[in-house]
Amino acid sequence: MTIATCNVADGRTYSLSSESATADDPKESATIPQFVRALATAYGDEVAVTLKGDTIPDDQITFRELDLRSRELAKGLLARGVGKGARVGFIYGNSPTFALLLMAISRIGAIAIPISTLIKANELVRVLRQSDASGLIVQRTLLGHDYVERLVDALPALRDSSGRDLRLPQAPYLRWVVSTGPDLPASIGDVGEIYAAASSVSEELLAQVESEVHPTDQMIEIYTSGSMALPKGVKHLHGPILYRTHYIRSMTAIERGMISPATMPMFWVGGLMMSLMPNLEIGAVTACTEGTSTNSRMAMGSVLGEEEVKLLGQTRTSWALGMTETIGPYSYGDVIRAPGYPLCAPLDHFADRYDVRVAVDGKPVGDGEIGEVQVRGYPVTPGLHKIERSAYFTDDGYYRTGDMGLVEGSRVNFVGRDGDMIKTGGSNVSPAEVELEMQQLEGVSSAYVLGLPDAQRGQVVVAAVVPEDGVTLDFDAIQAQLRANLSSFKAPRIYLAISREDVPMLHSNKVGRRLLEKLVAERLGR
Repeated sequence: MTIATCNVADGRTYSLSSESATADDPKESATIPQFVRALATAYGDEVAVTLKGDTIPDDQITFRELDLRSRELAKGLLARGVGKGARVGFIYGNSPTFALLLMAISRIGAIAIPISTLIKANELVRVLRQSDASGLIVQRTLLGHDYVERLVDALPALRDSSGRDLRLPQAPYLRWVVSTGPDLPASIGDVGEIYAAASSVSEELLAQVESEVHPTDQMIEIYTSGSMALPKGVKHLHGPILYRTHYIRSMTAIERGMISPATMPMFWVGGLMMSLMPNLEIGAVTACTEGTSTNSRMAMGSVLGEEEVKLLGQTRTSWALGMTETIGPYSYGDVIRAPGYPLCAPLDHFADRYDVRVAVDGKPVGDGEIGEVQVRGYPVTPGLHKIERSAYFTDDGYYRTGDMGLVEGSRVNFVGRDGDMIKTGGSNVSPAEVELEMQQLEGVSSAYVLGLPDAQRGQVVVAAVVPEDGVTLDFDAIQAQLRANLSSFKAPRIYLAISREDVPMLHSNKVGRRLLEKLVAERLGR
């Protein structure tokens, strides 16, 4: 079934002269240089981003300062040789500095590569190598973690090198790293050196550089990972990022001057597009704290309990499916959760300029059938860095999301990820449906339903269960309750109690389902 069709061609005409970067209305911006200058004109000395923390001084930046300070940093980057298409990574938590770096890098046509603060040393090496980052700006400390130390753990040659012009086989394109604070290794410079070089670049040259930043230029590359895959770099262009900023802002209840907490990390698409960018556009205050919700119970890919659903219900829109590759949510529902489909709101409506279908082997499925949700359109990523387009896109241009949907009239219900469905004794079991039932049982904090290989049934349904603190679960009683509420083939045949610490989490805050399957199989001797 084809769910929605839209005109994916960009019908607007953009003025790309240097004067266009001084437009007064951020809602008319099509590139980041236009956007950041328009913010300063529209909101001036009003506060744009704040940061509060128990271990750090409070910090804030106004809209005018965001423009002026990112302008100086941008000129310093130009002096260092950074220009159109240069790939600059940065590791920073939610903060005024995060916004400053994003604007400075992208306003000169360089590609901003925000890197997760949760990333470990081995993962960091893979991202730096995969991304081809030529420069890296590193926050010194966050929540007690020294990121310079983490970086030299990842790249030991940095500890021994006496020069700052890097030649590292593990990250062959990386040429420089800067950070802040005392006792930096000799191979890592101070970010102040970039600001100091800004005086060698004129305002006229910066304006001319900005005039050559087009909506079709890549702005950002966001590194993400699924529960089964290695991190991948998702490309997005200036035009689509600003288009989605305008759209999402129009769908929210934020207003100018409103204090809007940034609870999700801005180095991923959730915090970036559901918080920072629309907040900036409307003139709201993005209020950051040192910690974010990445370690909360609201892990991606998990069934939400009633408490989390209630919190989500306070938002104006019941967002449904979305992903990094679509610049956030492309669908939303009339209700926050349809009966029997616990993972997200139903797909009742689709955002502008997306073309969505539910298909199998490229052919739309009919009513009552399950297929993969596939998306194309102006805001969809043009591709993944270093990965052939055919690996993720169909021949006719749809992005294969890996999300499985059940068509129910004009509604699509999300039933799980491709490969997560359990085939047992010839019947299909949705892990999400069983997990929802289990989370409603007394004493169960969270549950993860998996399919392990079984000679007789193909797969056997197994539940890994995290008890509430101090609770010893009676799995015989749980199985009896589940058999009373579900078809018998859906009730797990094997149960395993695990701790919260046992649940493997990827640095993208997703449950590592395949890692969990391996852990459960080992403990069960299967």
